Amino acid sequence: MGNVSKEESTNHLFLNSVIGFLGVLLVILLVALFSRILFPRIATDRVQKDPALISEVIQLEVLNGCGINGIATRFTDRLREYGFDVVETGNYDHFDVSNTFVISRNGQMENAYRVADALGISRQQVLREQASEFYLDVTLIIGLDYESLNIN
Repeated sequence: MGNVSKEESTNHLFLNSVIGFLGVLLVILLVALFSRILFPRIATDRVQKDPALISEVIQLEVLNGCGINGIATRFTDRLREYGFDVVETGNYDHFDVSNTFVISRNGQMENAYRVADALGISRQQVLREQASEFYLDVTLIIGLDYESLNIN
């Protein structure tokens, strides 16, 4: 009973070491999981108090309101060349928009004006529609007047 071979002793030591290592790893993972649940890193709320804390990059979506295939992509490419961060493109809810317009989503009208100025859109075509569920700065709705804008 007391005769344990050297090989069996080495196997037991190896298995005990592996079990100990996996136990420590499990404890570390559990601590990390609970700390992430209790103290999440990502805050989804926009900074409302100090606009200087909001990034200089304007995030926007480009929506096709005229029904011309590929028009949102053309505007997206041009806006990215101008330094804007186009994070979403798609179609507007209808295709009979006659005049292109810009919507300020976060209440910072200056951001919407910068987009409008870059494309040659009149500031009268800039609207404010602030809602907490929007995580974009600006929405651009492309209308049938797209040929008169600065995208060439």
